[in-house]
Amino acid sequence: MSDRTFVDLFAGAGGLTLGLKRAGFTPIYAQDKWSDAVDTYKANITGHLVECGDIADLTAAHLNQVLPEKPGWIVGGPPCQGYSTVGKRNRDDQRNRLFEHFLRVVKHVGPDGFVIENVLGLKDMSFEREVASAFEECGYRVHFQVASAADHGVPQLRRRVLFIGHKQKEFKGIDAALQADQYVSVKAAIGDLPELQPGETATIYNKPAESDYQRLMRAGSKTLQGHSASKHPPHLIEAIRHISDGGNRTEIPPNLQPKSGFHNSYSRLASWLPAVAVTQNMGKPSGTRCIHPFQHRGLTTREGARLQSFPDTYIFTGPSTSQRLQVANAVPPLLAQALGQALLDPDHWA
Repeated sequence: MSDRTFVDLFAGAGGLTLGLKRAGFTPIYAQDKWSDAVDTYKANITGHLVECGDIADLTAAHLNQVLPEKPGWIVGGPPCQGYSTVGKRNRDDQRNRLFEHFLRVVKHVGPDGFVIENVLGLKDMSFEREVASAFEECGYRVHFQVASAADHGVPQLRRRVLFIGHKQKEFKGIDAALQADQYVSVKAAIGDLPELQPGETATIYNKPAESDYQRLMRAGSKTLQGHSASKHPPHLIEAIRHISDGGNRTEIPPNLQPKSGFHNSYSRLASWLPAVAVTQNMGKPSGTRCIHPFQHRGLTTREGARLQSFPDTYIFTGPSTSQRLQVANAVPPLLAQALGQALLDPDHWA
């Protein structure tokens, strides 16, 4: 367990790498095919090669050339949904191919351990045994679990599927660090950020941090990036005004009711609870519960980043729509850090 180096495939904007690095691991290579996310990764995490490319094109010869050493770990988030349901696997499902390419790289490099993370609902859990078996055939002892981000200080009720495998030992899993009454709330996460009207932007703090979480997020940051609110039409702003903290579209008067959307569209976040899972539509009131608890607008990229536990020093690049998708797709860094700390703790291994 002494080798703390790792390769991050499907690295995205760097949430998993950031958390593992803060836990004490050292990244030596990362790859993703999304150029905007790769640019964000490079802007924030330096000191190693980060490449933009498709994992299908990542050959053994190229890895032999670019890796400075054999990594102790390979981590990443290959989609696994298409690799589910024994006996009904669709070989043409692109998600199968991505997982199989991840497996191919692990087989070639032969690290001591690997980590797969993903966001999946319980309806997709049938893939668990088959994915684990694929790595067990390569000599890994595999642990599977579902971890809640809120249990580890992330102000969001997002759940992550985790596979952790190691050649010599078996991981026992990560335990919840917080109970439900200790979860970080939306207000404790974003309540210190400047108030905005739809279409406005703020780049400086105008009030002190009010919670330990806010102080953690603001550490080392002098200015704000990504705190820009989307523009909304006047009739939508008027409709939003009728929704209470944590309320939903049923509070909107009939004459102002939006003509489309789902039952959980046009709903405010509850200030006293963690957020639901942050999505790329965080700036749209028609998205899934993404209206600010008090202000009459959708969330900003920075507010989404806070709810994902990215520090304010972490800069997202590219168009605003891309930045929001990068935030939504990321592994919450605090969850990744908790995982990394558990991986380095002998008590978490059998």
